[in-house]
Amino acid sequence: MRTLKLLSGLSILTLITACSDAGSISYTDEQRQSVTVTTADQVSYQPLNPARGDASPQAGVMWGDITKDVPSGMLLKFAEGFSSPPHIHNITYRAVVIDGEIHNDDPDAANMWMGQGTFWTQPAGEVHITSARPGVGGTGFLEILEGPYLVQPGDKAFDNGEQPLNLVSSNMVWMSADEMNWIKAGNSAQGPEATLLWGDLSDGELSCSMLKLPQGYKASLSAQGGDLKVVVIQGDVLHSVASVTKQNKLSSGGYFASAEGVSHLLKCDAKGECMIYVRAQGSFLVE
Repeated sequence: MRTLKLLSGLSILTLITACSDAGSISYTDEQRQSVTVTTADQVSYQPLNPARGDASPQAGVMWGDITKDVPSGMLLKFAEGFSSPPHIHNITYRAVVIDGEIHNDDPDAANMWMGQGTFWTQPAGEVHITSARPGVGGTGFLEILEGPYLVQPGDKAFDNGEQPLNLVSSNMVWMSADEMNWIKAGNSAQGPEATLLWGDLSDGELSCSMLKLPQGYKASLSAQGGDLKVVVIQGDVLHSVASVTKQNKLSSGGYFASAEGVSHLLKCDAKGECMIYVRAQGSFLVE
């Protein structure tokens, strides 16, 4: 199990804020076939716990298979007022709120409603409840590094040595061009900001970061050492891959992915900033 790491080793991540001429890039058949784009309304949902019927959260798998021992990512929709019984999971998961307000904590804890962009972790074996705010509901993106993803009764609790974390976006350490030498703003008055959520940005290692793009900002994003998977957390992002896909508007819950070296063209097409969850093998590059 990988443990959460702080913002160490971030010099390996390079952010350059001038748009490149991605139209001249030539891709292999393998790269072209690796490109995946899913809008939020294309995600297919099914009950996470069929035995609970309509009372169950709805799960939309984006990659992997939560019933098998493979890394997986999914969206979870909670109806307004939903509250689970105390339970545990057999594996640790990490999650981000993308819509509404969600509470995830010990059964006796007071409600702490987490809004859009909040990152939380749930260690394997720890008893907790998950709720969605009455009148609001909530949707979260959830990622596991191993499976299957099981919901088990609280009497099977165990201590795996990890501690849970609830971290709102305003409390994250966001790095900009003025603060870190691995971000070069070029001629842009305002460039992207990034924060490392977990993992290791070294070559060949897996990590996840959050990236903020200012309103109207254009950039290309590519992975430098392995696969790239990206989930839109906030705002509307116009996305395309030159000579491979048409332009799609991806709102919160939209998803795109590819093998390394594929340049994803992005524009924050929102009234405010856009926020995306970037999962990469090794470093990634924004140009």
